[in-house]
Amino acid sequence: MFSGLRGQVRAVLRVKLAKQDHRSNIYSKPPKEKIGPGQTVFTMSIFALGLLVPAGWIMYHIPVYRQTPPSQV
Repeated sequence: MFSGLRGQVRAVLRVKLAKQDHRSNIYSKPPKEKIGPGQTVFTMSIFALGLLVPAGWIMYHIPVYRQTPPSQV
C-alpha cells in the first residue's frame, strides 16, 4: 500500500520539478545609465562593419577564387 503511494508522490514531485521556471538570469530593473545617441550610432556602425566587411571581402575576391584551380589533396 505504501509503495504504491510512494510511487505516486515521486511522480507528482517529478512533474512539479519539471514545470519550475528558472528566471535567475532575468533582470527587471531599468539601466542605471542612459545610452546616448552617439554611443548608439557608434555601436551600430561597429556591428554593421563587423558583418559587412567580411562579406564584402568575399564578394570582392570571387573572381580570384574562380580563377585558381582547386588544390589536389
